[in-house]
Amino acid sequence: MNAAANLFSYKQYWAKRFGIAPVLPMSKKEMDKLGWDSCDIIIVTGDAYIDHPSFGMALIGRLLEAQGFRVGIISQPGWQDARDFKKLGKPNLFFGITAGNMDSMVNRYTADRKIRRNDAYTPDGEPGKRPDHSVNVYAQRAREAYKGVPVVIGGIEASLRRIAHFDYWSEKVRRSILPDSKADMLLYGNAERAIVELAHRLAKGEDIKDIRDIRGTAFMTNDIPDDWSVINSTDIDQPGRIETPVDPYLDTSKQDKNCNDHKKNVIQFQPKANLKLKRSKTIIRLPSFEQVSKDKVLYAHASRVFHLETNPGNARTLIQQHANRLVWLNPPPLPLTTTELDQVYEFNYTRKPHPSYKDAKMPAWEMIRHSINIMRGCFGGCTFCSITEHEGRIIQSRSEDSVIREIETIRDKVPGFTGHISDLGGPTANMYELKCKSEEIESACRRLSCVYPGICKNLNTDHKPLINLYKRARALPGIKKIFVSSGLRYDIAVRSPEYIKELVTHHVSGYLKIAPEHTEENTLNKMMKPGIGSYNKFKTLFDKFSKQAGKEQYLIPYFISAHPGTTDEDMLNLAIWLKQNKFRPDQVQAFIPTPLAIASAMYHSEKNPLKKVNGQSEKVLTAKGGKQRRLHKAFLRYHDPENWPILREALKKMGRTDLIGNGKKHLIPAWQPKGTGLKPTGYPSKTRADTPKSHKQRFTTKKKRSSNQRRRT
Repeated sequence: MNAAANLFSYKQYWAKRFGIAPVLPMSKKEMDKLGWDSCDIIIVTGDAYIDHPSFGMALIGRLLEAQGFRVGIISQPGWQDARDFKKLGKPNLFFGITAGNMDSMVNRYTADRKIRRNDAYTPDGEPGKRPDHSVNVYAQRAREAYKGVPVVIGGIEASLRRIAHFDYWSEKVRRSILPDSKADMLLYGNAERAIVELAHRLAKGEDIKDIRDIRGTAFMTNDIPDDWSVINSTDIDQPGRIETPVDPYLDTSKQDKNCNDHKKNVIQFQPKANLKLKRSKTIIRLPSFEQVSKDKVLYAHASRVFHLETNPGNARTLIQQHANRLVWLNPPPLPLTTTELDQVYEFNYTRKPHPSYKDAKMPAWEMIRHSINIMRGCFGGCTFCSITEHEGRIIQSRSEDSVIREIETIRDKVPGFTGHISDLGGPTANMYELKCKSEEIESACRRLSCVYPGICKNLNTDHKPLINLYKRARALPGIKKIFVSSGLRYDIAVRSPEYIKELVTHHVSGYLKIAPEHTEENTLNKMMKPGIGSYNKFKTLFDKFSKQAGKEQYLIPYFISAHPGTTDEDMLNLAIWLKQNKFRPDQVQAFIPTPLAIASAMYHSEKNPLKKVNGQSEKVLTAKGGKQRRLHKAFLRYHDPENWPILREALKKMGRTDLIGNGKKHLIPAWQPKGTGLKPTGYPSKTRADTPKSHKQRFTTKKKRSSNQRRRT
């Protein structure tokens, strides 16, 4: 993998003379105080502006400021017209458009497509402060405000819509966001390198329409240069499997032998034998929007090829035709070095909301105000997750010294700090400093996951750097407790009992959230998740070290309902497992098909992109109807009387009436309390202990009612 130019090697723009702003301005009045007559770049965001490195607009804004540019913020503008888009004047270089830290559709709608009651990224959690498909709407209004000013889109919403994609909310395949937004350029993934290079080149007078060679960017074009070679995706997608079957009841560490040979487990893309092509000048042509919108098999095929071309070390340029134009995707950006990542996270952030919000509460900020990101990226490859499509599989870690400095900054400068760091983590808490043992192998690899179907022999799983970081952090004066609240990969953690001991003894608040997601092989294979045997091994170590520490601590497992490939029987088996292990999940997650995720391709096409895709390939059964999705969710909350009617009906149809009754071995009782859909019925007193506390009503028999009447008289 060729090295990229250092993020901070560019000559600073002349506007550096204005210095560092206390906060990036959101009004003309604030600009006047800074001595600015204009902004060089204006970032438009669907989130409230919080000057904290966990919020994209702040991180990118401060990065551009460090390059010498004057950056303004337009936060949650009114979108019915262009007035709010003119409040800072005309930007000298470009508008940067983002929906915010979340996709606007996921932010606004539940898995059942119902409007959420609040928005954690808005002052006081007020809903309705951003439009559906925010990037498209904001881009349109920015063009209306100032014609001719380049519009650059980015963030997770734009990243996940960079090619034709299935849209769950309309149940159809939508075009790439580029033709819909009419943006001049899209920056996908972690866009630090791309946005810095773009800003400096525009500042030097280049036309954005002539900038076509920046990694991590996408744009519309009419033609392909003569010196490029084109290969159809159908010519290079050769037969084979990505994964081998995995037994979910075994520890995946026993399955390393199944994944050591890359040739057996990974599709190796090769051009036709008679073509001698230069990789840097080779384009993979995906099926067009018109084709994938009509043919589900081609949609699944396009998803498969797309995901196998995401390693920055070997990815090739992709194109996809939309009508008479092409969406052009350059290869992904090269990861930041540790030094660069340290600098990005150590700008002069105020770490709090913009002063204009006064005393309004910011739910998302309250949750992370005392947390610290120590890394980014995830090599887990879970098919339902969008981290890989956005941040990539290569782990980028900060240095230990940088993390310690940030803890000290919070301790010394953040009002209200009580000595507790709420999280020391990232997308996956225990992937810090984990990477491939060989850069050469990493650059050539096309595996979708480093840990499925087993942990790759080339993956370094040494947790010592993370253990040392934890120990040093908790030893700092003034620090009472360092919690780890981010999710972790327990299949990797069991490789390091020393790590689990450190975690359990010092960094758990009593409950630790982990995500087995399911128990059944049928579903786990579609998720690319480890078997339940790994969970059992982790739980054994967790309980052992908790006992040694003299602490009563519990694991809180998370599960997904209605994931592609999940049958009613799979959900029933999961419910039985939950009851046997005395778990009563309070909050459960129903599967949401987010754009570009592999599981979303399964949901839409009912094909499995993890294998060769054709008309005769494996059919993926998927819960799509509202009633079946409700049933799958009800199985997870088998203990809720509200769900008992639908579960009784399903169990009867499945021939499992043996699970309905008033004994401890039954899944749900035969009786029904008031107000839950059926007429209340009596139940034996011996089962009262099994009744949820909120429903311990006593339905007396006729004889007991007579006795009560006698006492009252």
